[in-house]
Amino acid sequence: MTAVSALALLSGAPVWAQAQNAEAVHRAALVLDGHADVLLPSTPERYYLPNHGSRVDLDHLTRGGVDAVVLSVAVGPGPRDAAGQRAARAEADEKLAKIKAFAADNPQRVGIALSADDVTRLVGQGKVAVIIGFQNARSIGDDLSQIDTFYREGVRVFAFNHAGHNAFSDSSRPVDQPVAEHHGLSPVGRAAVAKLNDLGVLIDVSQLSSEALAQTLALTRAPVAATHSNVRALIDSTRNLSDAELDAIKANGGIVQLTPFNSYLTQVDGRTRPAISALRVQYGLSPEFSAPNDGYGGLGDRQQAFLDALNPLLPRATVSDYVDQLDYVAKRIGWDHVGVGTDFNHGAGIIGFDSEAEAPNVTRELLRRGYTQEQINAIWSGNFLRVLRAAEAARRA
Repeated sequence: MTAVSALALLSGAPVWAQAQNAEAVHRAALVLDGHADVLLPSTPERYYLPNHGSRVDLDHLTRGGVDAVVLSVAVGPGPRDAAGQRAARAEADEKLAKIKAFAADNPQRVGIALSADDVTRLVGQGKVAVIIGFQNARSIGDDLSQIDTFYREGVRVFAFNHAGHNAFSDSSRPVDQPVAEHHGLSPVGRAAVAKLNDLGVLIDVSQLSSEALAQTLALTRAPVAATHSNVRALIDSTRNLSDAELDAIKANGGIVQLTPFNSYLTQVDGRTRPAISALRVQYGLSPEFSAPNDGYGGLGDRQQAFLDALNPLLPRATVSDYVDQLDYVAKRIGWDHVGVGTDFNHGAGIIGFDSEAEAPNVTRELLRRGYTQEQINAIWSGNFLRVLRAAEAARRA
C-alpha cells in the first residue's frame, strides 16, 4: 500500500476501518526496536510484567508485528574495583548467552543478524532478526581488546555508558559521583571510537554526558545512534538530549530513537511531590530532589526496596506523550533521523505501549498525526538500517 492510498483510506473512514488500515500500514513496515534489555533470574521483579513475563519475548514480538530487535548485553551502575568488574562481566556474559539461546531455541522463527543485510534477509524469511548490542563498558574495565572479543561474539551496536561513569566515558547520570570524571571521553574511550569505526560497529551515544557526546561526534567517521533517548526541551533531565545535541546528531547523519520511559516523558507534579519527598525521608534521603531517585546510590542494599516503593508514585505517560517527543525530534531534525528504541525490560513501558505487543499503537498514533507509510517505514527501521550500513561502510578491520 502506498503512503497516499493509506492516508486516503484513513481520511473520513469509520473507526473500525481506520483501525484496520493502521494495521495494514504497520504490517507493511519492517518494524525494528533499536534497544531492549534481557531479563535474568537475578533481575529485580519490577522490570518484569505483572505475570513475571518479558516485554520482549517471542509471543509479544509476534503479536506486535515486531520484525527485528536490538537486544543489549547491558549492565547497570556498580563498583568498578576488580570484584565489581567480575560481577558485571558475569552478568554481561549471562545476557549474551541468553540472547544466543533465544535464537538457538527458536531456529525457525529467530535469527542473529550480523549486518543490516542480515536483518532484511532474516525478516524476508519470516524470522525475527536479533541484533546484539552492548551497553556499559563497566563490564570490561579499561580493556580495549574486549571490544574485539564482543565483536567476535556478534555485537554490532556499542554504548559506552549506563548510569555512572566508567573507565571509557562520563555518564549523563553520574549517580552520586562527581559531575565529570574524564570531562567526556577518557583516552581509552577515544581509542574505542576509532576501534568501533574500524570494526564497523554502530556507536550508541545514549546516556553519554554532553561532553562525551560532543567528543564522540567529533571523533567518529560514521553516523551514530542514540538508541533510547528523549527530549530535554520537553522534559528537563540530563538523560534527555538538548536541542543542540539533536542538531549535532543530525549533522553527523545519525538517528535518535525515542524510548517509552515514564521518567523521561513525564514530570512529577505538585500533588505527587510531597509523597515522593516523604518516601525519600523514610529511606534517609533528602526530601529535596530534582529527579525522584536522586542520591539512591548511597542506599546500599536498600536501593531496590526504595525503587520498588518509588515506582507506583511516579506518573504514567501515554502513547500520545511518547509520540509528542518523537514528533518534536522529527520536526526539529527531520523524520529521516528518528526511530524507536524502547528500553523494554529495563523500566520502560507506558500506557498503550507497555510491551512489544502494543507496537501497532505507535503506528496508529503516527498515522493519526499525518505521517505517511514512507515516513513510518523510515521511523520503524529504515533510518536505523541506514546508519547501521553507514557504520559498516566505515569498517577498516
